[in-house]
Amino acid sequence: MSAVKLSAELKSLRRQPTWTLLAADKAPIVIALLQTVLLDSDKVLPSSALHERVLHQMTLLRGLGEELDRSPQAYIAEWLTQGWLVRRFPPGAVEEEYELSSDAMTAIRYMQSVMKPRSTATESRLQTVIQQLSRLAHETNANPERRMEALLEERRRIDQEIDEVSRGVVKTIADERALERAREIITLADDLTGDFRRVRDAFADLAKELRQSLVEGDSSRSQVLEHLFEGIDVIAESEAGRTFQAFWRLLTDPVESTLLQESVREIIARPFSRELDRHERRFLTRLTTSLAAEGGAVQDVQQNLARNLRGFVQSRDFLEQRRLHGLLQESLKTALHLKEQLRPNSWVNYTLTLSHASIRSISQVRPDDPLIRGVATDMEDAPPSELDLEVVAELLKHSEVDFRALRAYIRNALTEVSQISIADLLQKYPAQQGLGTVVGYVALGVKHGEVLPEKVQVTWMGLDGTERAASMPTIYFLRERIDEFA
Repeated sequence: MSAVKLSAELKSLRRQPTWTLLAADKAPIVIALLQTVLLDSDKVLPSSALHERVLHQMTLLRGLGEELDRSPQAYIAEWLTQGWLVRRFPPGAVEEEYELSSDAMTAIRYMQSVMKPRSTATESRLQTVIQQLSRLAHETNANPERRMEALLEERRRIDQEIDEVSRGVVKTIADERALERAREIITLADDLTGDFRRVRDAFADLAKELRQSLVEGDSSRSQVLEHLFEGIDVIAESEAGRTFQAFWRLLTDPVESTLLQESVREIIARPFSRELDRHERRFLTRLTTSLAAEGGAVQDVQQNLARNLRGFVQSRDFLEQRRLHGLLQESLKTALHLKEQLRPNSWVNYTLTLSHASIRSISQVRPDDPLIRGVATDMEDAPPSELDLEVVAELLKHSEVDFRALRAYIRNALTEVSQISIADLLQKYPAQQGLGTVVGYVALGVKHGEVLPEKVQVTWMGLDGTERAASMPTIYFLRERIDEFA
């Protein structure tokens, strides 16, 4: 590639959000705020929570002498304009939600790699390259003799290892190499988050392009329109859609997902994993849940975009927007035809009625005075209540979940064991509020525990003395998060 072409591409990249974030005047502060608020903890926040957390972090920075003269709302609006944040309004939500854009995620990941670089030419990375190249050469080899030789060699190696294990000889890699491989796996898995964001952005861009082409009435897009009316999901059939569906099938495959969960549990239990820091252990523990959540979010976006696109085509909005687009195109052609005949300041003998609004001074507004309506001032004495404080306390006990008691149960149990499930908690501590106790444990588990897809049956004694049972996902509370139940 010539320097001219490369410089042109780099100039184009310099206008992209990733580069503008790295080159911003207050890049260290902005990256620190974005990473702290929307990456290290929650990756999606409602508007009120985001403003509150940004304000808290800004207060800490101002205490150290940093010049932050604008409000959190102003900074967040600027980050949206720059393309560093993405704002969405999910169906059923009461307020808009914010998350990092894929470009901002790329910039933050780059800075993390600079601040904490990986060891160059590590053994695990080299071994990964060798294994992948060997596997590719093997799977693309159409020579039966070479394939047979490779299979026989693999069988000899397996037979030798079986013979050694049967004699009690088990070879394991050193803890240093195991730790190195574990961190390499964490890095690769962490990069999947950015891949999910890019796939989701690709779906959004594809839906926008399809909608624009349909409105413009391009005859070359007639096949897309026919597919939509026939019920074909054009987004799922795109290149990005097929790639994601293949990944999603692998992630949701029962055999593969079970293998992934068991492997994570075994690695966490190994002695070398104690050398991992708290963030790395937490990432491994939540790996399956995080991948499923990120993949599920992309799946929902894909389905919603396809559903909205199909609804748009089948509604009158599509016809109306297409009609308006045609009128605008016709007006533009007429204007281009007349631009050589009429000057901009020529009188065309046409009056255009503009919309307007009446403006009144605030001094003309008169506040409402309740005394003018003659509100009655006499009040009758209410009959004395038959409730006392004990009755009210008993009603509250049965109407609201006692989360304080549930947190205490979990905390006490985790001082004895490293992890405990909801089923074990119900056996250890009676369900004081019946079904309410179970619902409370589930609410705390979703927020502070580890949720696994496997179903488990739990039993408890109801308030009427009848034993009840229910099927629910397996939820564990871990000792390393005991501080969250204080």
